[in-house]
Amino acid sequence: MAKVLVIGDSCRDVFIYGKCTRMCPDAPVPVFLPIKKRSNGGMASNVAANLKKLGVECDLICNAEKVEKTRYIDEKTNHMFLRVDSNEENIQRITDLNKSLIERYDLIVVSDYDKGFLSDEDIDFICSGHDNVFIDTKKILGEWYKKAKFIKINEKEYNRTKLTITTNNNLIVTLGDKGCLFGDEVFPVEKVEVKDMSGAGDTFLAGLVYEYLNTGDIKQAITFANECATKVVQRRGVNVI
Repeated sequence: MAKVLVIGDSCRDVFIYGKCTRMCPDAPVPVFLPIKKRSNGGMASNVAANLKKLGVECDLICNAEKVEKTRYIDEKTNHMFLRVDSNEENIQRITDLNKSLIERYDLIVVSDYDKGFLSDEDIDFICSGHDNVFIDTKKILGEWYKKAKFIKINEKEYNRTKLTITTNNNLIVTLGDKGCLFGDEVFPVEKVEVKDMSGAGDTFLAGLVYEYLNTGDIKQAITFANECATKVVQRRGVNVI
């Protein structure tokens, strides 16, 4: 069985569901009454959780600092009132990245939310030392992107970095409800009721890696990844496939 390393920024996704039945008397804001709370690993931790759920042997290397994304959500409508992020400024850069570490794995997944755990130099080092690297990044793409096997970015991120792109033969651009673009081909997705987009990109990445490991066919992997992401957006919160 192939062994995968997921490396990147990680957080705790917290969802506090409640209701608002009145406005605050001393400020023009609703009064939120919490009812229930759920939490799960987010970002790189969510990618790893999805891979494990799919049956992939997977290790995770991420920041030790406790980063939380707390969302306050109306229980009835699933409308988000507010998201509070904490401790992002305390993330420390990885210090123990080395060639012998990445060579232990059949495939490396870089889940880079650009919070400081991985630098451009770190990603370049990973791509230079391994020929099977899948990347999801919020960074402006440097020359290192050409060394990756495949890079998954969303449409907004692509538009931010497209001036730095000289070849797109390894780029997979997710387009939300329009599907996914790879090369000149668009891979459509089923039209469904979307309840929550949180974590859908992580699930897409995990599905992509899982199916590619099984088939070696990136187009088949994209189709499967679309199906995985479509399933989780129909549920509330961050979910594994």
